[in-house]
Amino acid sequence: MTSVRGYFFPKTATGASSLIPSPPWRYSGDLLTVEYRTDPARVRELLPEPLELADDDPGAVALVWADWQSCAASGEELLDPVRSQYKEAFAVVRCMYRGQTYSRCVHIWVDKDFAIARGLHQGYPKKLGSIHQTRPHPYGPAPRIEAGARFGATLAAADRRLAQAVVTLREPAETNGFVNGHPMAHHRWLPSIEKGKGLALDELVESGAASFEGGQPWIGDADLDLFDSPTEELARLEVREPIAAYYRQVGVVWDGGRLLESNTSGAE
Repeated sequence: MTSVRGYFFPKTATGASSLIPSPPWRYSGDLLTVEYRTDPARVRELLPEPLELADDDPGAVALVWADWQSCAASGEELLDPVRSQYKEAFAVVRCMYRGQTYSRCVHIWVDKDFAIARGLHQGYPKKLGSIHQTRPHPYGPAPRIEAGARFGATLAAADRRLAQAVVTLREPAETNGFVNGHPMAHHRWLPSIEKGKGLALDELVESGAASFEGGQPWIGDADLDLFDSPTEELARLEVREPIAAYYRQVGVVWDGGRLLESNTSGAE
């Protein structure tokens, strides 16, 4: 009998073609985070049952740009950078489930196929996009990590710009913000192959970092603009009040999550 191997599609005799390896997945990255407040009703419309608005500051949003290097346990992808380097931009809100506060990614764009595949597994709603952000460097014209340093960030998808920001660092901070600081509550959805049969997979899952390390966070201010698009809805989370902006370098390990609820009864 012939067997096929691989953690994810495509599965082959050797498994070498699998789009993603098995966890743990390890990440090193530079994060630019812009927090602001929007209409809580716009957050609520993105929370399927049984999730509810957060009790405190329900309209808070974090828009995060991340420049990543990632790999599996062996680390071999780091020596083949096309397999390890990617960028993403994502919007995070907070929600409540059974009295506990969670973070939830409601929009996210990435620029590599393997990042999309990981998102399908984890419950992130990943789409392809074009993401860029200023990188710090100790020499030349690039900004240092210091007061007054300025970083730009842009996001586009389907040939249309969705967001742009300029972050100016002010001083060291105790945290990297509060919106994206909880375990994630995500849904894993897969429609049935049979027409009219609803969802073959319908799970609410919790996940977060198995381990985390990070450099000194910096707080600052941001100029943030969101733009309309016929195929994206990020601009519905309109900026009503700025909160703060942050910069931090981090290292994260992701190694699975926990099932909170499962409903595969066929109801859409």
